[in-house]
Amino acid sequence: MPRLSEDAIAKLREGLPQDVEQIAFFEGTEAPGCSPLNAEKRDGTYNCAVCSEVLFTSAQKYESGSGWPSFWAPANDQALETKRDFKLIMPRTEFHCANCGAHGGHVFNDGPEPTGLRYCVNGIVLDFHPNEGEH
Repeated sequence: MPRLSEDAIAKLREGLPQDVEQIAFFEGTEAPGCSPLNAEKRDGTYNCAVCSEVLFTSAQKYESGSGWPSFWAPANDQALETKRDFKLIMPRTEFHCANCGAHGGHVFNDGPEPTGLRYCVNGIVLDFHPNEGEH
């Protein structure tokens, strides 16, 4: 369950572009290779585009070759919640922002050490914030 109230989430949704809302709250998926965050190499944080909660950091980002921004771990243990997704033939693990419930993508067991996980993220639901001094 999201930490924010339903009323607070409704207010956040009011100003969202339709494509962000489609992925964040209707569990859509953006096309592979379309996110400018795939090429992002600066140090910083990747925040939820809905509520601004920090979800990932550049320290956990890696190039997976999947076409979506990928991370081997979230920013902290409280950043994300997961659930099983049965929309395709094989069940998958879907993740959401623990603060507002926005859908981020899926978690797979084919990532690098130390976790062996790949958080495959729809870049449109992330806002990148470079660290101070990064341009």
